[in-house]
Order: sequence, then structure tokens, then C-alpha cells
Amino acid sequence: MKITDVRIRKLPDEGKMKAIVSVTFDEEIVIHDIKIIEGAESLFIAMPSRKLPNGEFRDIAHPINSDARKKVEDAVFAKYEEIINEPETQETEPVQG
Repeated sequence: MKITDVRIRKLPDEGKMKAIVSVTFDEEIVIHDIKIIEGAESLFIAMPSRKLPNGEFRDIAHPINSDARKKVEDAVFAKYEEIINEPETQETEPVQG
């Protein structure tokens, strides 16, 4: 399965959650709500999950093995680096003359 699209919605810098991600596979399947979170030493991704009645969280969708997880992480972090390094576009007032 090949990753064919990664879409990132960057969040305000105040919290530990930095972005929400959607990853598309083979232009046919998408996983929404992957989170980029700032950990103690580095960023990591958290797969979409739901809260169980006992208070624990269980992933709804996740990679089956470490190689698949690495592919998803690499694609997500590459796209995240791309968007955080883009120059911010500043809106300017129209010049009246």
C-alpha cells in the first residue's frame, strides 16, 4: 500500500498538539484525525482513538507493524516540516492612490 496524499491542519502553538493529519493510501482509503503531538523529547504521531468505558484509549486504525508505522511517520513528518518552513503569507492593506 502506498501513501498517496498527506494533508495537515496546523494548530495554534499554545498546546502540545501541533497538527491534525489525514493520510490517503492508494488514492482509495483515508485515515483522518492522526495527531502530531509534542512529547518530552520529540514530536510523535498518535493514531485516531476512542475512549473506552474504563477510561483507556484504543486506536481505531493503526499500522500493523513497525515498518508500516515508520512509513506513515516519515510521510507525516516530511509534510509537517514542509508546512512549518513555509514563509507565512501576510495580508496587506490595498494601496489607495
